[in-house]
Parts: sequence; structure tokens; C-alpha cells
Amino acid sequence: MKNIDIEKYSSAFTLADMEIFVFPELMYSLLLANIMSPIIWQWRDDKSFKKLEGKEPHKKLMRLRQFIMDEFEFNLDLETWGLTDKSTELKRFENFLTEKAIAESNALFGYEGDKYYYDVDIRKHFGLDKYTTDIIPYWKTETVEAMYAFRHKKGYKAGAGECVSLSTLYAAAAFIVCGIPLEDIYMILTPLHSQNYIDINEGIITNNRRLVTKAMWFNGTETSDKAQRALRNEQITMVAHSSGLVHCLYKDATIDRAEYQKFLGKLKNYLYYPLEPLGVANFLRSKGQYQKYFQFCRDCRGNAQFVRAEKLFSYEHDSNFRICDSTHEKLLAEVHEEDFSNHEYPGRIRCDQFKEYMGKKKPDINTEAGRNELAKVLSDYIPDSEKFVAELYDFLHIEPRLPSEDKNYINGEPIKISPDMTREQIIDYLKSIRDKNTIADLAFYAYRDMEICDWQPFIKSAIERSPVSIGMTKDKSIEQAYQWLLDMPNESIYDNKRLAQPDEVANYGRGDGIEKAITLANIIHKREPNKEIKIKINNENVSVETDKKYEFQSLKGFEKNIMI
Repeated sequence: MKNIDIEKYSSAFTLADMEIFVFPELMYSLLLANIMSPIIWQWRDDKSFKKLEGKEPHKKLMRLRQFIMDEFEFNLDLETWGLTDKSTELKRFENFLTEKAIAESNALFGYEGDKYYYDVDIRKHFGLDKYTTDIIPYWKTETVEAMYAFRHKKGYKAGAGECVSLSTLYAAAAFIVCGIPLEDIYMILTPLHSQNYIDINEGIITNNRRLVTKAMWFNGTETSDKAQRALRNEQITMVAHSSGLVHCLYKDATIDRAEYQKFLGKLKNYLYYPLEPLGVANFLRSKGQYQKYFQFCRDCRGNAQFVRAEKLFSYEHDSNFRICDSTHEKLLAEVHEEDFSNHEYPGRIRCDQFKEYMGKKKPDINTEAGRNELAKVLSDYIPDSEKFVAELYDFLHIEPRLPSEDKNYINGEPIKISPDMTREQIIDYLKSIRDKNTIADLAFYAYRDMEICDWQPFIKSAIERSPVSIGMTKDKSIEQAYQWLLDMPNESIYDNKRLAQPDEVANYGRGDGIEKAITLANIIHKREPNKEIKIKINNENVSVETDKKYEFQSLKGFEKNIMI
């Protein structure tokens, strides 16, 4: 293989955060690998999904959300896949991106985001604050097989994965289980997060294990506020789609220009909410400090009664009903009589009158003049009305920082697969375009199909980037490490002729004989890097030969000789 290719292709096995940032094709390749996996196709046989056959995709997505919530945990343990160092990784990527570009855009190399992230100490939240030296974690993305295999890892009761793993899982499952075309799924990556925009109804965004509709996005709850963080405060690194991708740092874009423009319009609409009573109520829910300036009114047998806004919002906590939506009157009916007053509260805005004002005057807060007008109207009630209106505008209008449209658009080979195709038809199709579509070619590496992939990148990744297996055996002799591997169940987390990397063997405590042999070779090579190591694979018999011979049993059916 060409030297410039082997880093990219070996990265398809590691799938580290920094590798996907430098080689953005890997993101969609992982999605395709998950689509080829038999695991998600088996979900369609689940009774709860069978009941929804013929139903609209939105209902299937809501069921999928609960399924993923039940089956997978969100894993934020940055050291799951061990540690590396900045100098080593920067050396790997120096032919692709500058150190400055990586540091300004990647969380592991110092990125902290804008002022918002400094205020909430985001690096501490993610556990990045302790990496103040050259040492950094491998922040790896998992295949669906590796996500499922977390069940075998101590401390986990179900599958697990970090945000990029969960976003690719959601995209694959939306396609396979919910029948949503890939053309309607856009993958969005920022330095600290990964989400999907799914183009159904008014749009749905996946956020870790959750799904967020437009109504949920703007409901002002703490969960929704957290879901907004990445798109509100981060530069979007890339957008990946079945037609290709666009990256913030690369001039060339393979995404179809019309598709990208369509996405920009759809996302802009999703991130905008009009100035209307429900939007204002949602804002007050999010910014509780302003509730003290408002009051709500109800008619009680012909007489007006009033309740403080903060009191009515407190009733929401234990109720299924919400302020200003179709259940507003039912919420008012739950309020105790002693919490109502027969007199207006002085110095507070009456929400019914404010609603009437908005309906008649229709102030346009998208313009400076409109914001000034609204601030003037509210100035008798809210001390710093300009700040209130500015924050209201920011709440209702998010301007994402997307990769520029000013790119050199290269017409690549789009991925043309349909939810109506079988898994076998999809695999055959992807095989047929490997020679003209790098993403499809890389998908088979991420899928770990070693029957039709070059082994050199696999071995390179295994030997250079498997620190967990090294760490777990640091106090063992080679003989003890060999026995440790023999004692593990002789089963791979991947089916057929697909292989796990050494750190997957170590983390999940299981592996086929070939996988165990490569893991042992990695351990030996780390201790004696100049020693020649031979791995001989003869169907079921596998051996690692150095000064001694170590034997394993395999069910993968390969014949191969490997020299390290």
C-alpha cells in the first residue's frame, strides 16, 4: 500500500476521534460498516418493531429511541481504549493537517470551544482537564459489535458507546429498522460531540441515546438546553451524507452542493422558533430568573384571577401538563386556590395581555429595530429589558457555525442503497463500488472483513495502537500473558472472517485464536521491538513464534503467514 494510504486505512480499525477528524471519510465508513453488520438487522425481528410494520417512520424512531435507551449506556470513560501522546499522533498526521489546525479544532489537543465552554469548564466535565502533559487518551469510536461487547466488561450491565458510536448506531438503525433513506440522514460532527439530523416532519436530531424533535429542542428544559450545547457553541467540523462530506478545514468537498444547501436550509428552519406565547414560555422555563417579572391570568366564573409565573412553573414539575401549550388550562386547574390572587400582582407583565400585544403588533425580533421596540415595551417591568430581549432572541434563533459553502465540490460516487434492499444486496453493492468510492472501500476495513481487506493496515493498527492489552499485562511475564489469553473464552465478538483488535480482546476478555495470537505478538513486540515475530495461521492452528512457540486455536478459517 502507499505510505499515504496506510495511515488512513489502519485508522479504520482504530477509529479514534482524532483519526476521524483528520480522515473524515471514516465517519461514513463506520456507518456503512454498521449497516452491513447482522446485529442491527436482527432488531427488526423484535416484537416491538414487528408491531410497527407499516407505521410512519416517526413512530418507529420513537420506539427505536427507547430500544437504544434500554440496550446501551453512554460511556464517557476516556481511558477505555488506553493512552497515547500528542507528539506521536501529530507526527502521524503531519502530512495531512498542521499542528495548529488540529489544536484549534480537536478536544484532545487543547480545544476548549468558545467562552461558553470556559464558563461551564467543559474540559473538566469530559475529564480532559487532567491531561495537561503530552499524554492524551485514545478517544475511540466503537463498531456496533464493540458496543454490544461492553456487556462483557466489568462495570457494565448493557452495551455502551461514546457519542460518535451512538450517532452512527442511530443512523444505521434509522435506515435498517425505521426505513428512513440515507439521503434524509445528515451526520454532524463537532470537536466535542456527534449528532444526526434526520429529515422527517420538522426534523429530528439524535443526541447520544435520545431523539430531539423541534418542539423538544425549544422546550426550555435542562435536557434540551444540554442537547443544544454543541450546535450553539461549537464550530461544526464536518457534515457527512450519502452523497459525500464537507469538512471545515479541507477545501475539497465531496458532498453534493445541492444536498448541502438543502441541509443548510433544513437545519436553519429546525433551529428557528417564532416569537409566540409558547416560545416565550419555553424561554422563561429555561431562564428561570425572569419568571418573577410575569404573571398568568385565568377566568374564574367571570372574574380574573392571577398566579405568579414562578409558582405556575413549579406546578409543571409534578404534572403532565405544560404552560402555553394545548394543556395550559388543565395545568391551571391543578393550581391550589390559595395560590391564586383576585388582584393583579403589581410590576408584573400579564401574559394574556403580552400575548395580545404580540398578536397585534407582531414585533420582529430578528431585526435590531424589532428588538429595540420590544425592549421598550417591556422596560416598565423588566429592569434590563434589552438583555432580556437579546437572550430571548438567542434562545429562539441558533446560528450554527457550519463548514463554509465556498468549497471545491468534487463529484464523487454517491452511496446509493435503499431501505428496501436486503443486507446481502447492500454488501454486494458496496463491494461493487469499492474501486471508485474510498468511503465504501474503507467501510470493509471498519467492518473488519479480513477475507477481502489488506492485512497490513490491520497489523499496523494492532501493533502501534493497542495500549490496553499492554497495560493489562505489564506485570505479567510473556508466559503468564499467554496463559491469560488461553484462559479467555475462544470466541470473537465479530462473526465469520472478521477480526477484533488486541484491545478489544483485552477489554472484553475473549477472542478467536488469531485475535489472541496478534494480541500476544503486540505484547512481545512492545517489550522487544527489535525481535522478529512470526504468526502462522493454518486454518484452526495458529502459532506465534519467537524464541518459543505459542499455540492457539481458531475458527476463522484463514491461511496466512505474518512477519512483524
